[in-house]
Amino acid sequence: MKVVLATGNKGKLREFQQMCEYEIIPFSDLLGKFEIIEDGETFAANALIKARTIYEKLGIKNPSEEYLVISDDSGISLPILGGEPNIYSARYAGENATDKDNLYKLIESIKEKNVTTTPAYYTAAIAIVSKYGEYVVHGWMHGNVIDEPRGEKGFGYDPIFIPEGYELTLAEIGDEVKSKISHRGKALELAKPIIKMLKGKQ
Repeated sequence: MKVVLATGNKGKLREFQQMCEYEIIPFSDLLGKFEIIEDGETFAANALIKARTIYEKLGIKNPSEEYLVISDDSGISLPILGGEPNIYSARYAGENATDKDNLYKLIESIKEKNVTTTPAYYTAAIAIVSKYGEYVVHGWMHGNVIDEPRGEKGFGYDPIFIPEGYELTLAEIGDEVKSKISHRGKALELAKPIIKMLKGKQ
């Protein structure tokens, strides 16, 4: 059973590969690159849309192979902004926005509220799709965002997010610590026994 990750995001792929003890293949290696329309209203719905789409396409391309598809949908939410950007985190500054565009758009939104720091939290939903069914697990990470980026590591909003109990941003902490405390790391810890169980069925 091949484990396939339904993302084109290199940062996410790197995090998943660091956290897992088995080989994870990016879907683009098997299917090429294409865009998946994520029109769900929750992180879980979008994660399932991605995982189902990749699973179906893999089944059509190679019906004799068994696949387990993992997909993640995640984002940051700020209570001061009414919960934004939430599921729109990857396109907060527009449909073709880069990580940097989104980062500075969020900084701008924070500054408009006349604060330099404010509570925020990350949510991650991980969907697992195989012939044995569909599963979704969640993880969260709470902390604060600041109005000035710090650090060169990580991706997305990491340069302005300071996790609870830390003084450094995620972009300053680096991958090793981040993987232990992150929303994605917590969700993956819940996903691992499910993946192990499903792989054991083959």
